[in-house]
Amino acid sequence: MSQQDEYTIDKARVRASFDRAAASYDAAAVLQKEVRGRMLERLDYTRLAPRRILDAGTGPGHAARALAERYKDSHIVALDIALGMLRLAAAAEPWWRRFIPDRRSAVCADIENLPLQTGSMDLVWSNLAIQWCNDLDQAFGEMARVLRPEGLLMFSTFGPDTLKELREASAADPSHVHVSRFIDMHDIGDALVRAGFSAPVMDVEHFVLTYDDVLGVMRDLKAIGARNAAQGRPRGLEGKGFLARLTERYERFREQGKLPATFEVVYGHAWKSESAASVLPDGASVIKLHRK
Repeated sequence: MSQQDEYTIDKARVRASFDRAAASYDAAAVLQKEVRGRMLERLDYTRLAPRRILDAGTGPGHAARALAERYKDSHIVALDIALGMLRLAAAAEPWWRRFIPDRRSAVCADIENLPLQTGSMDLVWSNLAIQWCNDLDQAFGEMARVLRPEGLLMFSTFGPDTLKELREASAADPSHVHVSRFIDMHDIGDALVRAGFSAPVMDVEHFVLTYDDVLGVMRDLKAIGARNAAQGRPRGLEGKGFLARLTERYERFREQGKLPATFEVVYGHAWKSESAASVLPDGASVIKLHRK
Protein backbone atom coordinates (compact mmCIF):
# COMPACT_ATOMS: atom_id res chain seq x y z
CA MET A 1 0.00 0.00 0.00
CA SER A 2 1.42 3.39 -0.93
CA GLN A 3 1.98 5.99 1.77
CA GLN A 4 0.23 9.35 1.51
CA ASP A 5 2.60 12.30 1.17
CA GLU A 6 2.98 15.52 -0.76
CA TYR A 7 3.63 13.52 -3.97
CA THR A 8 0.36 11.58 -3.72
CA ILE A 9 -1.60 12.02 -6.95
CA ASP A 10 -4.99 13.72 -6.75
CA LYS A 11 -6.99 11.46 -9.08
CA ALA A 12 -9.88 13.92 -9.38
CA ARG A 13 -7.45 16.52 -10.73
CA VAL A 14 -5.93 13.97 -13.12
CA ARG A 15 -9.38 13.12 -14.48
CA ALA A 16 -10.34 16.78 -14.87
CA SER A 17 -7.02 17.68 -16.52
CA PHE A 18 -7.28 14.96 -19.14
CA ASP A 19 -10.94 15.76 -19.74
CA ARG A 20 -10.00 19.36 -20.52
CA ALA A 21 -7.02 18.31 -22.66
CA ALA A 22 -8.96 15.95 -24.93
CA ALA A 23 -9.23 18.48 -27.76
CA SER A 24 -5.57 19.60 -27.64
CA TYR A 25 -3.94 16.23 -26.83
CA ASP A 26 -3.10 14.91 -30.30
CA ALA A 27 -1.31 18.04 -31.48
CA ALA A 28 1.03 18.04 -28.47
CA ALA A 29 1.46 14.31 -27.78
CA VAL A 30 4.59 13.89 -29.93
CA LEU A 31 6.43 11.75 -27.39
CA GLN A 32 3.40 9.58 -26.65
CA LYS A 33 3.08 8.82 -30.37
CA GLU A 34 6.76 7.92 -30.70
CA VAL A 35 6.74 5.63 -27.68
CA ARG A 36 3.53 3.97 -28.87
CA GLY A 37 5.21 3.17 -32.20
CA ARG A 38 8.23 1.65 -30.48
CA MET A 39 6.03 -0.46 -28.25
CA LEU A 40 4.12 -1.76 -31.26
CA GLU A 41 7.40 -2.73 -32.90
CA ARG A 42 8.29 -4.78 -29.84
CA LEU A 43 5.19 -6.88 -30.35
CA ASP A 44 6.85 -8.19 -33.53
CA TYR A 45 9.15 -10.24 -31.31
CA THR A 46 6.38 -11.95 -29.35
CA ARG A 47 4.38 -14.96 -30.41
CA LEU A 48 0.96 -13.82 -29.37
CA ALA A 49 -2.58 -14.23 -30.67
CA PRO A 50 -4.66 -12.45 -28.02
CA ARG A 51 -8.43 -12.74 -28.13
CA ARG A 52 -9.07 -10.06 -25.49
CA ILE A 53 -6.88 -6.98 -25.04
CA LEU A 54 -6.99 -4.22 -22.43
CA ASP A 55 -5.56 -0.82 -23.42
CA ALA A 56 -5.13 0.71 -19.96
CA GLY A 57 -4.91 4.48 -20.26
CA THR A 58 -6.05 4.58 -23.88
CA GLY A 59 -6.32 8.38 -24.21
CA PRO A 60 -7.76 9.15 -27.67
CA GLY A 61 -7.63 5.45 -28.56
CA HIS A 62 -4.75 5.35 -31.06
CA ALA A 63 -3.11 2.28 -29.54
CA ALA A 64 -6.47 0.52 -29.29
CA ARG A 65 -6.98 1.10 -33.00
CA ALA A 66 -3.48 -0.17 -33.86
CA LEU A 67 -3.94 -3.27 -31.71
CA ALA A 68 -7.30 -3.97 -33.32
CA GLU A 69 -5.69 -3.77 -36.75
CA ARG A 70 -2.85 -6.06 -35.72
CA TYR A 71 -5.01 -8.65 -33.97
CA LYS A 72 -8.09 -8.71 -36.16
CA ASP A 73 -9.93 -11.40 -34.19
CA SER A 74 -9.48 -9.68 -30.84
CA HIS A 75 -11.89 -7.83 -28.57
CA ILE A 76 -10.40 -4.50 -27.45
CA VAL A 77 -11.27 -2.92 -24.10
CA ALA A 78 -10.24 0.76 -24.19
CA LEU A 79 -10.00 2.08 -20.62
CA ASP A 80 -9.24 5.58 -19.42
CA ILE A 81 -9.79 7.60 -16.26
CA ALA A 82 -11.06 10.57 -18.29
CA LEU A 83 -14.45 10.32 -19.96
CA GLY A 84 -13.48 13.18 -22.27
CA MET A 85 -10.71 11.07 -23.79
CA LEU A 86 -13.07 8.15 -24.40
CA ARG A 87 -15.63 10.45 -26.01
CA LEU A 88 -12.92 11.84 -28.29
CA ALA A 89 -11.90 8.32 -29.28
CA ALA A 90 -15.49 7.38 -30.05
CA ALA A 91 -16.15 10.54 -32.06
CA ALA A 92 -12.88 10.86 -33.96
CA GLU A 93 -11.76 7.31 -34.60
CA PRO A 94 -13.65 5.41 -37.30
CA TRP A 95 -12.23 2.12 -35.97
CA TRP A 96 -14.51 2.50 -32.94
CA ARG A 97 -17.64 2.30 -35.07
CA ARG A 98 -16.30 0.11 -37.87
CA PHE A 99 -16.02 -3.13 -35.95
CA ILE A 100 -18.98 -5.19 -34.91
CA PRO A 101 -20.20 -4.30 -31.39
CA ASP A 102 -18.68 -7.30 -29.63
CA ARG A 103 -15.18 -6.33 -30.79
CA ARG A 104 -14.73 -3.15 -28.79
CA SER A 105 -15.68 -1.75 -25.40
CA ALA A 106 -15.03 1.56 -23.66
CA VAL A 107 -14.60 1.70 -19.90
CA CYS A 108 -14.08 4.83 -17.80
CA ALA A 109 -12.13 3.66 -14.75
CA ASP A 110 -8.91 3.89 -12.74
CA ILE A 111 -6.08 1.47 -13.54
CA GLU A 112 -5.69 0.82 -9.82
CA ASN A 113 -9.26 -0.53 -9.64
CA LEU A 114 -10.09 -2.34 -12.87
CA PRO A 115 -13.81 -3.21 -13.18
CA LEU A 116 -12.98 -6.29 -15.25
CA GLN A 117 -13.38 -9.99 -14.71
CA THR A 118 -10.46 -11.96 -13.26
CA GLY A 119 -8.50 -13.83 -15.92
CA SER A 120 -10.42 -12.20 -18.77
CA MET A 121 -7.52 -10.66 -20.76
CA ASP A 122 -4.76 -12.16 -22.89
CA LEU A 123 -2.82 -8.90 -23.28
CA VAL A 124 -2.70 -5.82 -21.07
CA TRP A 125 -1.14 -2.82 -22.83
CA SER A 126 -0.42 0.55 -21.22
CA ASN A 127 1.46 3.42 -22.85
CA LEU A 128 2.67 6.19 -20.53
CA ALA A 129 -0.19 5.94 -18.06
CA ILE A 130 0.89 4.14 -14.90
CA GLN A 131 2.91 7.14 -13.71
CA TRP A 132 -0.49 8.50 -12.64
CA CYS A 133 -0.95 5.61 -10.20
CA ASN A 134 -0.28 6.12 -6.51
CA ASP A 135 0.28 2.45 -5.68
CA LEU A 136 2.28 0.56 -8.29
CA ASP A 137 1.77 -2.73 -6.45
CA GLN A 138 -1.97 -2.18 -6.61
CA ALA A 139 -1.85 -1.29 -10.32
CA PHE A 140 0.28 -4.28 -11.28
CA GLY A 141 -1.77 -6.49 -8.99
CA GLU A 142 -4.92 -5.47 -10.85
CA MET A 143 -3.28 -6.06 -14.21
CA ALA A 144 -2.12 -9.49 -13.08
CA ARG A 145 -5.60 -10.28 -11.79
CA VAL A 146 -7.37 -9.54 -15.09
CA LEU A 147 -4.74 -11.39 -17.13
CA ARG A 148 -5.12 -15.09 -17.76
CA PRO A 149 -2.17 -17.27 -16.70
CA GLU A 150 0.65 -16.84 -19.25
CA GLY A 151 -0.95 -13.61 -20.49
CA LEU A 152 1.32 -10.70 -21.43
CA LEU A 153 1.69 -7.27 -19.85
CA MET A 154 3.42 -4.63 -22.01
CA PHE A 155 3.80 -1.07 -20.75
CA SER A 156 5.81 2.12 -20.76
CA THR A 157 6.09 4.75 -18.06
CA PHE A 158 8.33 7.62 -17.02
CA GLY A 159 11.51 7.22 -14.97
CA PRO A 160 13.21 9.55 -12.46
CA ASP A 161 15.11 11.67 -15.01
CA THR A 162 11.84 12.85 -16.55
CA LEU A 163 11.56 16.66 -16.54
CA LYS A 164 14.76 16.90 -14.52
CA GLU A 165 15.37 20.41 -15.82
CA LEU A 166 11.92 21.60 -14.74
CA ARG A 167 12.35 19.88 -11.39
CA GLU A 168 15.64 21.68 -10.78
CA ALA A 169 14.29 25.02 -11.95
CA SER A 170 11.11 24.75 -9.87
CA ALA A 171 13.22 24.36 -6.74
CA ALA A 172 12.93 28.14 -6.78
CA ASP A 173 9.82 27.36 -4.72
CA PRO A 174 10.99 24.59 -2.35
CA SER A 175 7.79 24.66 -0.30
CA HIS A 176 5.68 23.05 -3.04
CA VAL A 177 5.82 20.05 -5.38
CA HIS A 178 6.00 21.11 -9.02
CA VAL A 179 7.04 17.86 -10.74
CA SER A 180 5.71 14.39 -10.00
CA ARG A 181 7.80 11.64 -8.45
CA PHE A 182 8.75 8.95 -10.98
CA ILE A 183 9.79 5.40 -10.07
CA ASP A 184 13.15 3.83 -10.92
CA MET A 185 13.26 0.98 -13.46
CA HIS A 186 14.60 -1.51 -10.92
CA ASP A 187 11.83 -0.73 -8.43
CA ILE A 188 9.28 -1.20 -11.20
CA GLY A 189 10.79 -4.62 -11.96
CA ASP A 190 10.56 -5.58 -8.29
CA ALA A 191 6.88 -4.56 -8.23
CA LEU A 192 6.20 -6.78 -11.26
CA VAL A 193 7.67 -9.78 -9.49
CA ARG A 194 5.63 -9.07 -6.35
CA ALA A 195 2.50 -8.97 -8.52
CA GLY A 196 3.16 -12.45 -9.87
CA PHE A 197 4.84 -11.71 -13.19
CA SER A 198 7.73 -13.90 -14.27
CA ALA A 199 11.09 -12.78 -15.68
CA PRO A 200 10.20 -9.14 -16.41
CA VAL A 201 12.23 -7.52 -19.18
CA MET A 202 13.00 -3.85 -18.60
CA ASP A 203 14.92 -1.22 -20.51
CA VAL A 204 15.11 2.54 -20.62
CA GLU A 205 15.45 5.24 -23.25
CA HIS A 206 15.95 8.99 -22.95
CA PHE A 207 14.24 11.56 -25.17
CA VAL A 208 15.01 15.26 -25.19
CA LEU A 209 12.45 17.70 -26.57
CA THR A 210 13.60 21.27 -27.19
CA TYR A 211 11.79 24.57 -26.70
CA ASP A 212 12.35 28.27 -27.23
CA ASP A 213 11.33 29.13 -23.67
CA VAL A 214 10.10 27.57 -20.45
CA LEU A 215 6.52 28.60 -21.19
CA GLY A 216 6.65 26.31 -24.21
CA VAL A 217 7.46 23.35 -21.94
CA MET A 218 4.54 24.13 -19.65
CA ARG A 219 2.13 24.76 -22.54
CA ASP A 220 2.86 21.31 -24.00
CA LEU A 221 2.39 19.61 -20.63
CA LYS A 222 -0.93 21.40 -20.18
CA ALA A 223 -2.03 20.51 -23.72
CA ILE A 224 -1.67 16.77 -23.09
CA GLY A 225 -3.30 16.97 -19.66
CA ALA A 226 -0.09 16.45 -17.71
CA ARG A 227 -0.83 19.10 -15.12
CA ASN A 228 0.71 19.02 -11.67
CA ALA A 229 -1.63 16.74 -9.68
CA ALA A 230 0.50 16.20 -6.56
CA GLN A 231 -1.14 16.89 -3.22
CA GLY A 232 1.75 19.23 -2.41
CA ARG A 233 1.21 21.41 -5.50
CA PRO A 234 0.60 25.15 -5.15
CA ARG A 235 -3.13 25.75 -4.72
CA GLY A 236 -3.11 29.27 -6.15
CA LEU A 237 -1.25 31.34 -8.73
CA GLU A 238 2.46 31.51 -7.99
CA GLY A 239 2.85 35.03 -9.31
CA LYS A 240 5.35 36.74 -11.57
CA GLY A 241 8.14 36.45 -9.01
CA PHE A 242 8.16 32.65 -9.11
CA LEU A 243 7.93 32.57 -12.92
CA ALA A 244 10.92 34.92 -13.14
CA ARG A 245 12.98 32.73 -10.79
CA LEU A 246 11.87 29.58 -12.60
CA THR A 247 12.85 31.06 -15.96
CA GLU A 248 16.23 32.20 -14.66
CA ARG A 249 17.05 28.75 -13.27
CA TYR A 250 15.83 26.93 -16.38
CA GLU A 251 17.98 29.17 -18.61
CA ARG A 252 21.07 27.44 -17.17
CA PHE A 253 20.18 24.42 -19.29
CA ARG A 254 19.99 26.28 -22.61
CA GLU A 255 22.15 24.74 -25.33
CA GLN A 256 22.49 25.81 -28.95
CA GLY A 257 19.72 28.33 -28.47
CA LYS A 258 17.15 25.82 -27.13
CA LEU A 259 15.87 24.71 -23.74
CA PRO A 260 15.78 20.93 -23.24
CA ALA A 261 13.06 18.88 -21.57
CA THR A 262 14.28 15.37 -20.78
CA PHE A 263 11.98 12.36 -20.60
CA GLU A 264 13.21 9.02 -19.30
CA VAL A 265 10.97 6.33 -20.75
CA VAL A 266 10.94 2.93 -19.06
CA TYR A 267 9.69 0.01 -21.15
CA GLY A 268 8.65 -3.26 -19.62
CA HIS A 269 6.99 -6.50 -20.50
CA ALA A 270 6.35 -9.63 -18.47
CA TRP A 271 4.25 -12.75 -18.61
CA LYS A 272 1.86 -13.66 -15.85
CA SER A 273 3.23 -16.85 -14.36
CA GLU A 274 0.88 -19.80 -14.27
CA SER A 275 1.52 -20.22 -10.56
CA ALA A 276 0.29 -16.66 -9.91
CA ALA A 277 -3.25 -17.92 -10.37
CA SER A 278 -2.82 -19.88 -7.13
CA VAL A 279 -1.77 -16.87 -5.03
CA LEU A 280 -4.34 -15.08 -2.90
CA PRO A 281 -4.40 -11.26 -2.59
CA ASP A 282 -2.73 -11.41 0.85
CA GLY A 283 0.17 -13.44 -0.58
CA ALA A 284 -0.96 -16.81 0.80
CA SER A 285 -0.83 -19.76 -1.58
CA VAL A 286 -3.55 -22.20 -2.46
CA ILE A 287 -2.61 -25.81 -1.71
CA LYS A 288 -4.54 -28.42 -3.65
CA LEU A 289 -5.40 -31.55 -1.70
CA HIS A 290 -6.12 -34.74 -3.59
CA ARG A 291 -8.20 -37.45 -1.97
CA LYS A 292 -7.08 -41.03 -2.46
